[in-house]
Amino acid sequence: MTENGHKICVGEIVGVHGIKGEVKVKSFTETDRNLERYGTLCDERGRLFEVKVSGHSKELLRVKIKGVDDRNRAKELIGCRLYAERSALPELTDEDEFYQADLIGLEVRSADGTAVGTVAGIYNFGAGEILEIKLAAGGQREMIPFSQSYVPEVNIKGGFVTVRATSMLFAERDGDEI
Repeated sequence: MTENGHKICVGEIVGVHGIKGEVKVKSFTETDRNLERYGTLCDERGRLFEVKVSGHSKELLRVKIKGVDDRNRAKELIGCRLYAERSALPELTDEDEFYQADLIGLEVRSADGTAVGTVAGIYNFGAGEILEIKLAAGGQREMIPFSQSYVPEVNIKGGFVTVRATSMLFAERDGDEI
């Protein structure tokens, strides 16, 4: 999930289903069917959507959006990201829990505690979560797997994540290796 102000991205419309305006949604929620429990959703442009989950289509949700009654209107929404108010999402109860949106902007530190950049994004292209890091030196962006072996510590309260330097991360820059 990514953040848009006080909103959290809970899904993305990726296709259409049938001729009556249903859309296929890739849910970014822990329990995909919870999408409709977050109240009225909005997109990046501020359009509001009342959604009702009608079923599954493979690994995607089939969703009916109020006011979208035909396939052509549904097609216009492909690529639309759906956001919920942060306050509508469940409260986190475990100290180790966080929303992925909470990672954006955190300081990135190497294993020795040196600040090396900030978290610029988190993505999932189908093979697991990827953390995008904007390096402090030069502003280049690097991507690493968001896994325990690459990111051993996430400290939301402290405002940082710790990463392990690897051959693909923080390669030689200006002749120095991190």
